[in-house]
Parts: sequence; structure tokens; C-alpha cells
Amino acid sequence: MSDYLVKALAYDGQLRAYAIDATQTVATAQTKQGTWSAATAALGRSMVGTLLLSAAELTNDETLTVKINGDGPVGGIVVTGNARGTVKGYVQHPEVHLPLNEHHKIDVKKAVGTKGFLAVTKDLGLKEPFTGEVPLVSGELGEDFTYYLAQSEQIPSAVGLSVFVNPDDSVEVAGGFMIQVMPDCQEEVIAGLEKRLQELPLVSEMLRQNKTPEDILYALLGESNVKVLEKKAVAFKCDCSKAKFAGMMATLPSADIDQMIAEDHGAQAVCHFCGKKYDFTAAELRAIEEHAQNKKTKKEDDEK
Repeated sequence: MSDYLVKALAYDGQLRAYAIDATQTVATAQTKQGTWSAATAALGRSMVGTLLLSAAELTNDETLTVKINGDGPVGGIVVTGNARGTVKGYVQHPEVHLPLNEHHKIDVKKAVGTKGFLAVTKDLGLKEPFTGEVPLVSGELGEDFTYYLAQSEQIPSAVGLSVFVNPDDSVEVAGGFMIQVMPDCQEEVIAGLEKRLQELPLVSEMLRQNKTPEDILYALLGESNVKVLEKKAVAFKCDCSKAKFAGMMATLPSADIDQMIAEDHGAQAVCHFCGKKYDFTAAELRAIEEHAQNKKTKKEDDEK
């Protein structure tokens, strides 16, 4: 198991704890999208945060999508995760490289920006998805996920997200942790956690020393206090298909499809997440248009 996530309880259930090594997952996204260092760090942290959130809040076939929209040069970030441990994500402007910040680290805060929002949309199999949204509070993203959990989910939490990018823009390590405080948690447990959070090295430094997700939780909580419940593999996985893009094209106005046929004699759709390209001939576009028209006519007839 290369990339995996650990779910655990600590201090007899007073804390819920999660830690993850998502190195290959983030590296796959970087390779597919050709992101530069600052964009890679921002996207990678967003993907790690989404995997942690998905593990904590989803079951079965449920999914959630995290959208981060700041005023920084990377623009919008979109990441979708599910309960099975797979994730896909993309950044609006992948070619962003910035000078290091005052701590000689990649300046994620400047890349993302500090004005904007973080929104989480959960598809729980109900009629309407649920969306919670909070303003960005730091742009570093760990603090932003923490703020989302406190404000939208009413769960006091600590979230750490870390990506180490090599000089050639490849990903060396990526991972993170999330600790959630349960309602009956004792004050001394919270105080001890806060102290260890201040002393904990960066997750990327720990992973570069070949530490495991379990090791990260032991460092934070003390090995004797941690009860591991589950280990789950995580991976980048895109579920795009030509049929899905055809369905999206069917929602376009007929005039737009006619224009594609007249000017380009077809169309090419490119997946934001994995870069895969799907070509549609003029005949395929015409068939999509006719199917959409027939569906619309049938709906109108049914409503009469």
C-alpha cells in the first residue's frame, strides 16, 4: 500500500484522528496537469484536505467537492473526493511559480490569496446536495479547512496539510492530518494536543524521514493513546468519459452546437482533471442535439 489514510481514536474516544500519505496521489495530479511549484502546493494541499474531509464525513457512495476561490494567481481550485478514498482535482492556472516566503517555503498563501471563499458541497444521495461556505481566513489552506470545520460543521479541529515540491516541479512528498475534538473531551487533553501541535515538525519533513501516517498520529497524540481503526488506500482517479461529456454538451443551446458544426466540423472536449481529450464529429454533435431536443419535447408533452 503506497498512499494510504489512517483513521483512529485517541484518549478513549475523546479525539478522532486521521493522517495520510498522499504522495503518489498528488504527484499524479501534478504530472497530468503540468503544475508549477506554487500551483502544485496549493492543489496538493487542497487534495489532501479533501481526502481527510471525505474520510471523516462520507460513507458508501457519497461524494463531496471542495471549491477554493481566492484572489491569488492560481485562481480557482476544485477537488472531488469520495468515501472510497479516491480523489481528483485541478487548479485554474497551473503555471504559477512564486518566490519563497519568509520561512523559505513555497508561498501558498500568496498563490491562493486571502480574499475569497472555501465551499464544500456534499452529495449524500438526497434530492439536493448540501453546500457549506466560509470565507478564506489565511490562504494557507490548513487553517481554512480548520475554520470550515469549526464554522460549518461545528467541530473544533486541527488540520495540517503539507506538500514538498522538488526544484524540477515534481512532488517528493504530500500528506497531512486532521484531529477532531469530541464534545466530552477533557480540557487537559485539549491542552496537551495544543502543545504538541506547536512542537510538531511539518508533515512533509516527517514524510521525507520515511515516517508513516501512524507515526504522525503517535507524534501528535502519544502512541499509547492512539487506537487505529482502519487503514485505507487513497489514489488519484478520474471518472471522466465521452458519454459524460456528451451529456454536458446536450445542455448547451442548439445555436452553440450549430456553431461548432459550422465552424469546426466537430468539437474536442478536454477533461480539467486528467487532461484526457474526447473528439466529437459533426455527426455525433448533431445526434447529441437531436437527442436533447427529443428529450425536451417529451418533457413538455408530459407536462401538458
